[in-house]
Amino acid sequence: MREVISVHVGQAGVQIGNACWELYTLEHGLSPDGRLMEGSPHGGDDGFSTFFSETGTGKHVPRSLYVDLEPNVVDEVRTGTYRSLFHPETMITGKEDAANNYARGHYTIGKDLVDNVLEQVRRLADNCSGLQGFFVFHSFGGGTGSGFGALLMERLSTDYGKKSKLEFSVYPAPKMSTSVVEPYNSVLTTHTTLEHSDCSFMVDNEAIYDICRRNLGITSPSFTNLNRLIAQVVSSITASLRFDGSLNVDLNEFQTNLVPFPRIHFPLATYAPVVSAEKAFHESNSVSEMTISCFESNNQMVKCDPRQGKYMACCLLYRGDVVPKDVNAAVANVRTKRTIQFVDWCPTGFKLGICNEPPALVPGGDLAKVSRSLCMLSNTTSIATAWARLDNKFDLLYSKRAFVHWYVGEGMEEGEFSEAREDLAALEKDYEEVGIDSVDVEEEEGEY
Repeated sequence: MREVISVHVGQAGVQIGNACWELYTLEHGLSPDGRLMEGSPHGGDDGFSTFFSETGTGKHVPRSLYVDLEPNVVDEVRTGTYRSLFHPETMITGKEDAANNYARGHYTIGKDLVDNVLEQVRRLADNCSGLQGFFVFHSFGGGTGSGFGALLMERLSTDYGKKSKLEFSVYPAPKMSTSVVEPYNSVLTTHTTLEHSDCSFMVDNEAIYDICRRNLGITSPSFTNLNRLIAQVVSSITASLRFDGSLNVDLNEFQTNLVPFPRIHFPLATYAPVVSAEKAFHESNSVSEMTISCFESNNQMVKCDPRQGKYMACCLLYRGDVVPKDVNAAVANVRTKRTIQFVDWCPTGFKLGICNEPPALVPGGDLAKVSRSLCMLSNTTSIATAWARLDNKFDLLYSKRAFVHWYVGEGMEEGEFSEAREDLAALEKDYEEVGIDSVDVEEEEGEY
């Protein structure tokens, strides 16, 4: 019934996709070729239908699209363990790369591929009885992720205006960088998708590296380690569409509760417990412990300090062995803390979800098997510092017009850069205004 179509754009999107589908198949007891495994507990339920469509022969096919402008990354899926899981037509690749260039992904190379992609999206959508919305996975820094991702969001919002579109974006980390022109691509893609996306969950590699090092004791984490952590968050967000629980949350509820103003739709994701198998036996992992650890800044998936900002809304999604009484006690405990500040115009501030299905264990993964977990999505004004960091890098590059000729050569106009930069400056300002207490505003107005 309540289906979600996942679109994975560019290398980051595809590799996060691999981790997500690996996890979904495990959660639903499916083998890598999409068939129910013997003794799977989910034989009779229809929780599959959110992410999988079932064929007549009992095979489950993911409702997903893999799109990349170069074939290498998707070819690994085509020849990997899950090669017979995906429908071959839902893996779309171009011939030449976007080469870290937003303009190539958005204008020159992207536009040849986009109609084919939308045709496949339409096929997937026609196959759904009650489409909930789209998940779009992409990075901000790469060419395909930023350029083609933005183009796709624009087209999806014209074709499926009423459906929710949730983004999972890999945001450029403060210190580590995989490309020189990341600031350009990120600012351009944020500007283009700002009005087309309903909600964007940001993760940054550096923050997740630190979580892997500190909590899991992995000395040099690979992208697979990082992606498996992101996959747990993505899975928690849709857990209550797929499994029953005492407090269900669907996709529209996220937006209703997390997005106070249309432009301010960038929640932070935090996941607990991130604990390795060796340490798991020594942790009680109680509901209140998990809740408090989610409010610590070093467990967040974006590098920014929530103590410098205020929370506008906060969504707590519990899974597994959790009863509402414990949850209410934990939330009441959080409210008493002085370090966790809410804006004064949002008196309640918490949205809760409880799902009965415990998180699945990925064989060979880093996370321990736990009986309960919590994914917190919080909309806080402190994420504005992440935008400020990005804008600053953009300004340094753009003051010399460095690398701009690559973009202009692909048919972009230089005006687009300054337009995008102004839009982000306005976004920073929006965050600033939202954090001001309403009492201060009234005093200022009274003076005139």
